[in-house]
Amino acid sequence: MATVAFTYPDHIRAVVRLGAPLVASNMAQFAIHITDTVMLGWYDVSALAAATLATSLFFVIFIVGAGFAQAVTPLVAAASEADDAQTARRVTRMAVWLSILYAVVVSLPFFWAEPILLAIGQTPEIASAGGAYLGIAILGMIPALIVMTLKSFLVALELTAFILWATIAAAVLNVGVNYMLIFGNFGAPELGIRGAAIASVAMQSGTVVLLIIYILRKLPEYELLRNPFRPDPQIMARVFRLGWPIGITALAEGGLFTASTIMMGWIGKIALASHGIALQLTSLMFMIHIAIGQAATVRAGRAFGRGDAVGLRRGAVTAFGLSGLFVLFTIAVFLAVPQSLIALFVDPDDPALPMILPLGASLLALAALFQIVDAAQVIALGVLRGLQDTFIPMIIATISYWVIAIPLSYVMAFTLGWGPQGLWLGLTIGLAFAAVALCWRMLIQRRILPTSSATQGHPHV
Repeated sequence: MATVAFTYPDHIRAVVRLGAPLVASNMAQFAIHITDTVMLGWYDVSALAAATLATSLFFVIFIVGAGFAQAVTPLVAAASEADDAQTARRVTRMAVWLSILYAVVVSLPFFWAEPILLAIGQTPEIASAGGAYLGIAILGMIPALIVMTLKSFLVALELTAFILWATIAAAVLNVGVNYMLIFGNFGAPELGIRGAAIASVAMQSGTVVLLIIYILRKLPEYELLRNPFRPDPQIMARVFRLGWPIGITALAEGGLFTASTIMMGWIGKIALASHGIALQLTSLMFMIHIAIGQAATVRAGRAFGRGDAVGLRRGAVTAFGLSGLFVLFTIAVFLAVPQSLIALFVDPDDPALPMILPLGASLLALAALFQIVDAAQVIALGVLRGLQDTFIPMIIATISYWVIAIPLSYVMAFTLGWGPQGLWLGLTIGLAFAAVALCWRMLIQRRILPTSSATQGHPHV
């Protein structure tokens, strides 16, 4: 069981110790995506376009199923706080079961991906290449979801350093297999986009093996592979109830940014390029807040397990404070050197650069405001997940993203004629609504915890 944090410095150390490896791990995961993009771009532009489409479809399906994996974190954190290794094992086992069942069901259509891509209006060339990629890459859905489950288990136990090393090892493996199979190096066949798909499956499968070996050696008391085929309907129902709203929430947020990209494409290619660059920069910075949100889930889950209302409040304040500090840093960078940041993504000789720079800079100015509300809502979500509250947050997120943000973005961009800036302002207002509503929900929910005897009379409480 982790040491209980009493003072704010204790909480700061706990969140930083837990979150710092997650930040680096998220950055490494982001680097894997960038590496795939660059290497396929070097090979063939058509392959890059097809893989971009295919991986987008894969990711949409993946994030929904990943809700079951993410449900592991608060449940195992609470069980660990009670020294209940058996419940932690049962939760993890049933999350793996649900992930596998989900993956089997959703994977079947992807073996006929080419006709599906043709049916949604893709060119025969893109549909053929995208179908070939998905027909192989979908085999990685099961290991990818198991990786998420095992990572969530380790995060709940505050063993995040190994997640970083495992992600780095996965990135190295991905680059090596890509180099061999995309281009046909080291005597391997030149498989192009199929090689990239094989590399993804190999990376995900290798990570599963690496994580299992580490868990069995580091945490033998959890006996993670004990009774792997024993059904556990009660725990499965608990993981399902907590996990499916997490998946839908992630789908709603991912869909929000996909829809915004589609709408930006209606404005024009300069707007779309500027939007894409601003979104990449924002997403990169957002990795910090995601990591702090994950840490907040663990700390809240442990406080929930102890019935420690004071620890919950102080942990939440700490997470918001650390996230807020990084928001201030991001705002300063985005406002100080916006054009320099935008220029990193565009060839200096590109004739479109003079148009992209000012538009991208204006979007980064809005992104500075965007950071405040986006960070607040992701930290609030993290705390609520730690309290095992996911259904109402799902409703709040869906309304904020799809009832408020998308319509407002459309009206401001097209009806009012405010263009790209109006679209981003609509997104910001929707996320601001989510931040306020989720924070209010968090303030209400924390009242369910009585002050535990562990904190009664402590001089620092």
